[in-house]
Amino acid sequence: MKNIFYAASILVMSCSFANAQKQPLYKNKDAPVEKRIDDLIGQMTLEEKIMQMNQWTYGKNANPNNIDEQMKTVKPEIGSLLYRSTNPEYRNQIQKKAVNETRLGIPIIFGFDAIHGYKTIFPIPLAQACSWNTDLVKQSSAITAKESWLSGLDWTFSPMVDVARDARWGRISEGYGEDTYANSAFGVAAIQGYQGNNLKDKYTIAASLKHYIGYSMSEGGRDYHYSDISQQTLWESFLPPFEAGIKAGAATVMSGFNDISGVPASANHYTLTEILKKKWKHDGFVISDWGSVKNLVVQGVAKDTREAAEKALLAGVEMDMVDNIYMDYLPELVASGKIKIQTIDEAVRRILRVKMNLGLFENPYVDVISEKDRYLLPDYLKVAEELAQESMVLLKNENQVLPITSKYKSIAAIGPMVKDSVHIMGFWEGMGDPKDVNTIFDGLTKEFDDQLKINYALGCDFEGEDRSGFAKAVEVANQSDIILVFLGEKRNWSGENGSRSTIALPKIQEDLVEELSKTGKRVILVLSSGRPLELIRLNKMADAILEIWQPGTMAGAAVSGILSGRHNPSGKLSATFPQTTGQIPIYYNMRQSARPEAGHYQDIPRDALYWFGHGLSYSKFEYGNIKLSNNKFRKNEKIVAEIEITNKGTVDGKEAVLWYINDPVANISRPMKELKFFEKKLIIAGKKEIYRFEINPEKDLTYVDSNGDKHLESGDFYIIVGNKKTKFELND
Repeated sequence: MKNIFYAASILVMSCSFANAQKQPLYKNKDAPVEKRIDDLIGQMTLEEKIMQMNQWTYGKNANPNNIDEQMKTVKPEIGSLLYRSTNPEYRNQIQKKAVNETRLGIPIIFGFDAIHGYKTIFPIPLAQACSWNTDLVKQSSAITAKESWLSGLDWTFSPMVDVARDARWGRISEGYGEDTYANSAFGVAAIQGYQGNNLKDKYTIAASLKHYIGYSMSEGGRDYHYSDISQQTLWESFLPPFEAGIKAGAATVMSGFNDISGVPASANHYTLTEILKKKWKHDGFVISDWGSVKNLVVQGVAKDTREAAEKALLAGVEMDMVDNIYMDYLPELVASGKIKIQTIDEAVRRILRVKMNLGLFENPYVDVISEKDRYLLPDYLKVAEELAQESMVLLKNENQVLPITSKYKSIAAIGPMVKDSVHIMGFWEGMGDPKDVNTIFDGLTKEFDDQLKINYALGCDFEGEDRSGFAKAVEVANQSDIILVFLGEKRNWSGENGSRSTIALPKIQEDLVEELSKTGKRVILVLSSGRPLELIRLNKMADAILEIWQPGTMAGAAVSGILSGRHNPSGKLSATFPQTTGQIPIYYNMRQSARPEAGHYQDIPRDALYWFGHGLSYSKFEYGNIKLSNNKFRKNEKIVAEIEITNKGTVDGKEAVLWYINDPVANISRPMKELKFFEKKLIIAGKKEIYRFEINPEKDLTYVDSNGDKHLESGDFYIIVGNKKTKFELND
């Protein structure tokens, strides 16, 4: 009997080995990824390879700027789909065709623009940076990834780390503001949230760094326009956030629309290949932005779409988003010898590598569960409210008019944002639904209804000349103890193709505030916008100003919590508010003028209205002196800077401390100060906290030249925190 069992075991093992031998190597999950890719590419036809290099669309196109979309019948051999359905079953059906009904069974990667949420909508990224809380941003990205994955997605076109210093550019809302280091830190946090510890895990999705590169420098803030960028500025300001994202493991990169000093981003071999692939060793793939390959013809560097395909691929764009140009022209470009088959193979290798790293070959399908179990869960809404309230910035608070206390018996809630549930979500609101939004009116009602009376009036629309609602608004204001005016931008006034010649609110909104200020009541201005605003006139009429940005699903709870004092505001600006639109460009880390006391506009103050890093609190924080572990050290050493901060107020509060370095003399002039580190802590009322910054010369005191080479020079440096400044010396 023992021999019979032994013989049977041998037979089973032999059959298993035979089956394993029949299975292609590329389907063996235990084999090395590169060996699997070699095996698969070796079996692919040219047509199958080129199919992998294209992305088509499935479902309704949510972006009004891409109105030329033509729905195509999905071919299961396609490399990727822009998936605009929330139905995971449809996704799995399409994927089943790809896996089971094609010759090689290569899975499709499904992507979507989940920029600041999928169903649970978080604040726009510009606002998120004002929280100075990377942990919350990481959490929000992980929630976005889970909701997205459960809806059929493997991939999001986020984060955007374009350093943006022109508020006229609508897409300033999609990035993390004007500072290079902030974009790096928050971009990394978003990538970590999306991708988790292992891309093969459930609920993780691939990130895509965008827009590579310099898109935010579009002339005059006009979207899609020419970007004139010096090599020094490119390396110093715009490349570092992308490099940080690549080091954090970003699976993919998206090339931009913009023309970079004469060579468009989607045909730029220097940035796409020399820097991204060779210098930084990125092993994922680059996808074009929507139409950016086709646009090379319009931009004047390709005579036709055939040449556009050639130039984009040779520059380093592996996947063409929706143009169909690669599909149309790569076969003949290979046949003619313009494109070598090795170039095609390398592009396909990068795409397959991402798919294998995602585990799509082993687990091509997503779980199918009910919507109530995948969207808007209580824990998600808690994070959404917390991130929203920490992102809001109290710009002004004269005589501590905020928070609203029990001394008030009634408030007037006036303005077009009070009951809005659409624009409050902002641009790129994913699959957010207005019916799921906690409006400002909802929040105020829950927060205050038992304590004081809320008197509501619309006042006016977002734009236009209809002032018929002014009289009712004034009447309501006169019936109330204090006036809250909720103004702002429509969702499409910022975001893609949201350029504006002025960043002031429409005149009718300013006129409404002027009429209400005539009542003599205190006016609290609450602003919802996707960019810094021109507030030079409104600032004079308001006792307090709270910038809430476009806070998303939990807008009402977050803003009403700050107004009542349930939340203590802790946001600080990630982008400067100029005095007027004409003051642009103005940002905190500009270089020193040749004549510091001259050359300013003579019709407005020289300073910004509210600088980067500005933000008030209901607590009173007192900064001590900066203490250094050593004020003289060598290039191979580190020092620690400390500052003690005391909460002198009566309420607990979070304080974000921003550490800046100034290098007053260098062979290449340096900005007046540069952010190098930040940290946010809760400080209990009456208590102290010590903030620490370890200064590493190789990281914090170097600068790059126009070739990207780093330089570390000895000499004097200054460290700046708040209104404190201390000198230290670096020696050879």
